[in-house]
Formats: sequence, structure tokens, C-alpha cells
Amino acid sequence: MLIMIKHNNIYCTLLFLYCSLLFDIDICCVADLCVIDRQLCQDENSLLSFEAICSIHELMDDDADGSVDTTETDEFLREDLMYHDPKAKHSSFHRADLHISVDDMWAAWKSSTVYNWTVQQVEDWLLISVELPQYAETFRKHQLDGKALPRLAVKNTTLTVLVLKVLERSHAQKLQLKALDIVLFGPPPARHSLCKDLVLGVSVLMALAGCWFAYVQTRKSRDDLGRLVKDLEGLQRAEQSLLDLQEKLQKAQEEQRCVQVEKVKVEEELRSEIDSAKQEAQRLRELRRGTGNERSRQKYAEEDLDQVRTALRKAERELESRAHWAPPESLQKWLQLTHEVEVQYYNIKKQSAEKQLLQAREGAEKIKKKRSSLFGTFHVAHSSSLDDVDHKILSAKQALAEVTAALREKLHRWQQLECLTGFCLVNNPGLGALAAALNLDPSFLGLRPPTPQHLLLSDDLDDMDEDIMSPGTLQCKSITSILHFSSHPQTPPGFPQLQLNNSKKT
Repeated sequence: MLIMIKHNNIYCTLLFLYCSLLFDIDICCVADLCVIDRQLCQDENSLLSFEAICSIHELMDDDADGSVDTTETDEFLREDLMYHDPKAKHSSFHRADLHISVDDMWAAWKSSTVYNWTVQQVEDWLLISVELPQYAETFRKHQLDGKALPRLAVKNTTLTVLVLKVLERSHAQKLQLKALDIVLFGPPPARHSLCKDLVLGVSVLMALAGCWFAYVQTRKSRDDLGRLVKDLEGLQRAEQSLLDLQEKLQKAQEEQRCVQVEKVKVEEELRSEIDSAKQEAQRLRELRRGTGNERSRQKYAEEDLDQVRTALRKAERELESRAHWAPPESLQKWLQLTHEVEVQYYNIKKQSAEKQLLQAREGAEKIKKKRSSLFGTFHVAHSSSLDDVDHKILSAKQALAEVTAALREKLHRWQQLECLTGFCLVNNPGLGALAAALNLDPSFLGLRPPTPQHLLLSDDLDDMDEDIMSPGTLQCKSITSILHFSSHPQTPPGFPQLQLNNSKKT
């Protein structure tokens, strides 16, 4: 065992002498490195780097006590490295250890990320941080990596001038200071890249533009939704007006029924009056026959003439507002057929309007449901559904207005036709019966009955607009019946026509 120990000591001694003679390295530094890190004491680059670390430590250790305290570090940073505010560098160098020895400095250097830098990273540091790109090719040629940087941190004329060809003194000093900075305090902070700043600025601008666009779209969506609500209110008002018109039609139908009842009563009264007049004329005729006295016969004749005059005057007063032209009866059936065909087309148009109204309501309900969701407002603002629903609402509103106007115009027109012709046109036996009466083929009309749909309005509206008859229509029918009666007067038998004409003149 003793022989082996002696053999190792002799081997180390010979190694120290060989390294000191071959690499021009201090024997003490080689011995210290072999004590600290025996694996690296045989590496040329490690020996040179350790010698550079020892030189840096000796440069910082002013009192030569073997350790660098905080005061010496602060003085070195201010005087040699010319840092005006060395607090950050001071804390990163000492950390929790107030006295830094050579062993501590070597251990800190080995644990630094700069120690493991590659040749490319050293070249990037030379280009970006040192700003000496003209020496990049020389660094690449000699394969200088992170382990060789401590040799650049000390004054080494052989390396800088002869090997690296750094001839300018200012360049050599700058390279030394930069190398000393990264050896003691680690890699330099990353510089602000103009490209990165540009990308960041563009990103911020795009984010602001996106926020502004989202705000504008949200505001536009709110305005569109407000306009949609207004359109829905207008559509509801149009629907309400159509319902009001339906109620008016129902009231008119009730009035029509009442007028029909009164008409039947008036016709019965007229028939009873006619019957009583006939009976009275018969009685007077019998009295005239049974009376031999000429005076009494003349008296009865005058009474008969007075009654006839009264009836004629009454008929003339009722017929003053009408022309003496009587339309043919076949015209009634053709007008009734025309009315039924128009009703068929009106029902188709009304069903189309109701369908548009239902679609608009469904679209509005979908929009309301989407708004209640988390991203509903943003989704509605960027979709075309809002414009589609708005268009559907306007179309349904216009269709309802057209249907309402068409219904009013149709009722008024057919009421006027009934008054002018004296025919009952709205109430008729139906399209099939009229086609049969006029000898028409139902398929010739090219119409089919509308399919019932459970839409917004009740189905009673389909027949209501056909059955409506105004009181004026009934009055026209009453006048027509009176005209028909007066055009064929039943003159009592034996009553001279000449006396009637004379009575009109008187």
C-alpha cells in the first residue's frame, strides 16, 4: 500500500512538472486544480481556464487573504468594470456567501450555463453582445467554446493577438471586459429584438382592433335587435288590426242576421197588406155589384182609387232611388261565380301571409333563445340570421297589410255590386252548384279547395268575409222585391186601366 501511494505521488509530481513546462502554467494552479477536480487536471483547456480563474480571483483580492469579500467586489465592479449601480451584479456574485475563495469561484463557473456554451453560442455572443463580428471566423476556426472564455477574461497577449488576431487595443479591451462579465455574473440578459417588438406591437394593435370590432359588432347587434323588436311590434299591431277587422266582420254578420230577420218580418207584413188590399178590393167589388145606386158605386170606385193611389205613391217613393232597368237573372249566377273564384284566390293569399307571419315569429323566437346563451349576442352579431329575420318580419308585415286592404276593398266592392244590381251575391250556393247551374266543368275553373291550416287566425275568417252583407245590401234587396211587385201589379178584376192612369195624373 505504501508503495502505491508513493508511486501516485511521484506520478502527480511528474505530471505537474510536465504541464508547467508544456503549457506554461503555474505549478501551484495545477496542484490546486488536481486537489479540487482531479478529473480535469489532465485537460489542457481546463488547466488554462483554471489559471485564468485564479488570475481573476487574485485581481479582485486586494488584501491577498485568499478570499474576496463584499467590499472588494464592490470596489472591483466600480473601478475595473465601471458599473455605476453594482447592486444587482454584487448580489448575483456573492449570493449568500460573503467570502469567495478560488474553489468557490471555480465551482460557480462550472455551474454556470456559459460553461456549457457551444462554439455557435460563443459566436452569437461575439456578434450580439460584444458586437465584434469581424472575429467570428477566427473564433469558429479555433473552436472556442464556453470553457475557453475565462482565458479571454484576463490579459493574454498570446491568445488575443497571435491566435485570434485581435490587433486593435480597444477591441481587445472590450472583448476582455465582456468575457469577464459573463464569467463572473453569467450570461447577459436577452436584448430586445426589433423583430419581436414589431411582432408584439402588431399583436397589440390587432388585439385592439379586434376589441374595437367586437364592440362595434356588439353595438350594431344591439341596434339591429332593437330594430327587430320594433318590427315585431309593428307586426303585432298589423296582426291586431287584422283581428279587429275580424271582430268588425263578426259584428257585421250579426247585424246581417238581424236585418234578415227584420226583412222576413217586413216581407210578411207586405204580404199581409197585399192580401188585405185584395180582400178589400174584392169586398168593394162585391158591394159595387150589389148596389144599384150609381152614386154608391161611384163612391166605392173613388175609395178604390184612393187606395190604389196610395199604394202607387208608396211604390214610387221607394223606387225613386233606382233606375227602371232590371238586370237579367243569369247575371246573378255569373257574379256569384266571380265572387267565389275571387274568394279562392283571396284565401290562398291570406294563407301565404299567415305562413310568412309564422316563419317570422319562429325566427324571432330563435333569435331570443340565442341571445339568452353565453356567446349568443356575439354569434347573432356575426351571422346573417338577424337580417333574415328582419326581412321575414317586413315581408310578413307587408303581406298582412295587403291582405287586410284586399279584404276591405273586396267587401266594399261586392256590397256596392249588390246595391246596384239588387242581387244577393255574397250568399250563394257555392262554387260547385254555380258551375253545375251554368253548365261549367269544375276542372275548367282550375281551382282546388284550400287546405286547412292551424295558423294564427281562426278558420272562421275564411267564410266570414264571404257571408258579410251590409244593411245597405238588405235595403237594396228590399227595394228590388218591391220593384218586382210594382212591375207586375195585380189589378182587381173589373177595374178599368183608364181610371188608374187618370188617378196618376190627378
